[in-house]
Amino acid sequence: MSSDEEREEKELDLTSPEVVTKYKSAAEIVNKALQLVVSACKPGTKIVDVCEKGDSYIREQSGNMYKNVKKKIERGVAFPTCVSVNNTVCHFSPLASDDIVLQEGDLVKIDLGCHIDGFIAVVAHTHVIQEGTVSGRAADVIAAANTAAEVALRLVRPGKKNKDVTDAIQKVAAAYDCKIVEGVLSHQLKQFVIDGNKVVLSVSNPETRVDDAEFEENEVYAIDIVTSTGDGKPRLLDEKQTTIYKRAVDKSYHLKMKASRFIFSEISQNFPIMPFTARALEEKRARLGLVECVNHDLLQPYPVLHEKPGDYVAHIKFTVLLMPNGSDRITSHALQELQPTKSIDDPEIKAWLALGTKTKKKGGGKKKKGKKGDKPAESTEAEPMDTTNGATTQE
Repeated sequence: MSSDEEREEKELDLTSPEVVTKYKSAAEIVNKALQLVVSACKPGTKIVDVCEKGDSYIREQSGNMYKNVKKKIERGVAFPTCVSVNNTVCHFSPLASDDIVLQEGDLVKIDLGCHIDGFIAVVAHTHVIQEGTVSGRAADVIAAANTAAEVALRLVRPGKKNKDVTDAIQKVAAAYDCKIVEGVLSHQLKQFVIDGNKVVLSVSNPETRVDDAEFEENEVYAIDIVTSTGDGKPRLLDEKQTTIYKRAVDKSYHLKMKASRFIFSEISQNFPIMPFTARALEEKRARLGLVECVNHDLLQPYPVLHEKPGDYVAHIKFTVLLMPNGSDRITSHALQELQPTKSIDDPEIKAWLALGTKTKKKGGGKKKKGKKGDKPAESTEAEPMDTTNGATTQE
C-alpha cells in the first residue's frame, strides 16, 4: 500500500474530525426521523405512509447538507424505513399498493438509516401504540432488548471480543424469559459499507459461525438486538413480502429479460451501494425484474421474517463510535414507561450495567470541548443503569 493510500485509509476513520462530524450529522437526521415516525404510528394509519414519511424526511434533510461543496458528496437513505408489527421480526416496508394499517395495541419495530458521504448512522426502536404504561409480556420483551442493548454498549469497547457480547445478550434475554432472535448480526460500519467484516452474532450455534474479533479504538458498529417471547427462530412466510434489496457489487450476470435489465440498470444508477426499497421502482416492472436479479445473486434480499402469531418481538439498534475517550452512542430514542413482569437479579448482569462507557484518562486528562452544534442527546455519558424495569431514558 502506498503512503498516499495509507493516509487516505487513515483519514477515513474516527481520527478525522470531519468523519466524526459526518457520522453525527447522519445520526441527528436519523434520531429526528425516528421521532417523526414514532409520532406517525397511530391507529388507522397505513404502514406504507409511515415508511414513506421516514424516507422522505431523511432524503430531504440529508439533501440539504453539503450542497455547496465542490466535490459532490453522496448522501441519503442508508436503510429504508421499516415498520414491523407484533410477531413480524423485521424488514417490513410495503409497496405503495399495500393497504395494511396500524391498530391500537400494536407493538411496532421501526428501523431506518441515513448516510452522509457514506458514513452511516442506523437506529431501531420498539413502540407500543397505546397511552400509558406498557406492561406484561410486551414490556418484558422490550425491556429485554433495551437491557441487552445497554449491556452491549458497555461491552463493545477496545480489548473486548465479539463473543463476550453474544454470550452477555443471551443471558440478559433469559432473565426476562425471552429469547434473542437467531440470524441477527451486528456489523462494523465503514464508509459506504453497512455490513462490515467484523461481526457480532446474536446467537452462537453450530450453523452460524463468525470469525473471532476484537473491538478496536476508532471503529464504528451498528449493534442490533432483537428479542422475542417466542422461540427466537423466525420463518420466512411469503417471499412476496420482501421489498428491500441491496446490490451485490461483486456479482455479474447477463440478464435475459428486458424488464430485469431495465430494473437492474435503474438500481445500478440510483442505488449502487446502499439497501433500497422496491417502492422506489416502477411497481409492475419491478415485480418481474427483481425475481431474475435475485435468482442470479445480483441483489441481496432482506426477507420479512416472522415468529408465531401471538409472540411479541422487540428490536433495538444503535450506532456507536469507539472514540479514544470511550464509547459514544449516537442514535437512540426514549422508551415508553415499562412495567415488566421480571427484573434483573443476576449479579453479573448488574455488574455489566454498572460499567460506565467513558474511558477515564490517567492523570485526569483534559475534558473534551463539545463542538458547536453538538447536542447533549448525541453523547450518552452512560450512567449505571437502573435495573428495576429495564427502561432507561435514552434522550
